[in-house]
Amino acid sequence: MNDLSTVAIIGAGWMGRQISLQLASHGVTVKLVDPEPAALAEAVAYIRESGANLADAGVLSDGGRTAADRVLPRTTFEGELGDVWLVLEAVPERLDLKRELFANLSSEVDRDTILATNSSSFRSGLLADVTTRPERLMNIHFLNHPWNRPAVEVMTSGCTDEALLGTVYTWLRRAGLRPVIVQGESTGFLFNRIWRAVKRESLRVVAEGHGSPEDIDRFWCMSTGLRTGPFAMMDRVGLDVVLDIERHYAWESGDPKDEPPAFLVEMVREGKLGLKTGEGFYRYPDPPFEHPDWPYTDE
Repeated sequence: MNDLSTVAIIGAGWMGRQISLQLASHGVTVKLVDPEPAALAEAVAYIRESGANLADAGVLSDGGRTAADRVLPRTTFEGELGDVWLVLEAVPERLDLKRELFANLSSEVDRDTILATNSSSFRSGLLADVTTRPERLMNIHFLNHPWNRPAVEVMTSGCTDEALLGTVYTWLRRAGLRPVIVQGESTGFLFNRIWRAVKRESLRVVAEGHGSPEDIDRFWCMSTGLRTGPFAMMDRVGLDVVLDIERHYAWESGDPKDEPPAFLVEMVREGKLGLKTGEGFYRYPDPPFEHPDWPYTDE
């Protein structure tokens, strides 16, 4: 655990590329793994362009301009993980997919390597039985645009070595982030557990016909002073991700009331996934709504 300079990130999607940019801009070498060459090429291009723009704007350090040079794209993790101290998973929010991945990772990594999931809701304890060393397994949950929202949740798998939680905490601070260690295990951790209550009730209000996404977002922003309402936020996250998470909560609770509303299922089926597809609760690139006091701005 002396050399913390190289990590691997599995998944070159929206979160994988953002986390790679944040870490690489602070001098970390990132092996970015994705089986799709096109996804890797898009991710590296995003890191190169965004890193330079954010450095010019003073949001990232000068390391942002050369971040892409420290990102090593790989189409497989086989034979690539011997020199990494941390492997962070950032694949789609499906428990079956994550369990298969962690089972495969366990046979590839060094015995001292930490395995972590960036899941926004799943407890890493749900992966413990498919790994060979659950004491080196944990959650490390980043938020979208970590250079603007640097909070990171670090959580035990239920049997994680507490010294490793401290090691990760210190390392994240050095990477320009603001970690918090979650006490015990909690589905949704800190932020998403609270956010889920807002999200669930917002969806329910629309499903029951009491208000539109636009009206709810307007009232939310006017009453809280925030720039983004619940439905605009769900569009940013991706409605497919929102649906997967809601289904997981329903699976864990066994309560039919926790099942996602039919209109959300239909939107995902139609490919209306939010910002990443150009249409969700709003159409893009037009802003979700315009308010004279709290205009929508992309953070």
